[in-house]
Amino acid sequence: MLTNAFKLAMQQKRPQIGLWLGLCSSYSAELLAGAGFDWLLIDGEHAPNNVQTVLGQLQAVAPYPVQPVVRPPWNDPVVIKQLLDIGAQTLLIPMIQNAKQARDAVRATRYPPQGIRGVGSALARASRWNRVENYLQAADAQMCVLVQIETREAVNNLDEILQVDGVDGVFIGPADLSADMGFAGNPQHPQVQRTIDDAIARICAAGKAPGILMAQPDLAQHYLESGALFVAVGVDTTLLARAAEALAERFKPGNSPTQPSGVY
Repeated sequence: MLTNAFKLAMQQKRPQIGLWLGLCSSYSAELLAGAGFDWLLIDGEHAPNNVQTVLGQLQAVAPYPVQPVVRPPWNDPVVIKQLLDIGAQTLLIPMIQNAKQARDAVRATRYPPQGIRGVGSALARASRWNRVENYLQAADAQMCVLVQIETREAVNNLDEILQVDGVDGVFIGPADLSADMGFAGNPQHPQVQRTIDDAIARICAAGKAPGILMAQPDLAQHYLESGALFVAVGVDTTLLARAAEALAERFKPGNSPTQPSGVY
C-alpha cells in the first residue's frame, strides 16, 4: 500500500509548503516536482485539466519527493471516483458550504459500506491494477480529504464542518471569500484578515489541519505562524507570467502590464 505522506505530515502537525499547478502540463509538473516544495496542487477547478491530464501529471511527479494534491472541479462523486482510481490520494474539494456537503465528499472517497466509491480496482492505477495486496481493505485509511471554505455561509457553518469524521483539513479560499464579503480582489482587507485568522484558530482547536493559498510572502508567513499546516505560496502560471514580463521590461522599458494584486 502506498502510504499517504501528505496525510501523515498533517497528522504529525508538520507544516507543508506547496505550489499551485495550472499549466496542465506533465512536463512543467515534473520540472516543478524537483524544485523543493512539499506538495503540488493539480487544479481541476479553474485550470483546464481533465482526468487524462491529471493522470499525466501524477505520473510525472511520482518519482520525486513531493506529494500531489488534486482539486476536482466540484464535489462530484463521479469525478472523485475517477481521480482516486488514477492514483490521487489527497483531494481538495472546492466550495463546501455545510456539514452535509463535507460528509458527501468523505463518502465519495471511501469504499462501501463506509462510502460510495465504486469498486474498479482491476482497472485502476491506484491499486497498481490489483498488484497492491489488500488494496480494497487498506485504501480508505490513506485517503486525505481537504474541504475548501470560501464564503460567509461556509465560515458560519465551519464548526459543523469540523465535526465531520474523515475531514482531515480545511482550506480557506481567500480570493472567493474576500469577494463574497464584498472585497473582491482585496484579501488583505482587515475584515477578511480577521475572518481568516479566526477560521485558522477554530480549525486548529478542532484538531484539523488549516490550509490556504497566499503568494504574498509576509501574509503566507503570518498564516504559518498562526497554525496553518499546508500553505501554497505561489502559482506556476503567475510565476511564468511575471518572470516573462520582468524580462521583457528589462529590454523594453515601459511595456510591462500593470501588476495585479490579490492572492496570486
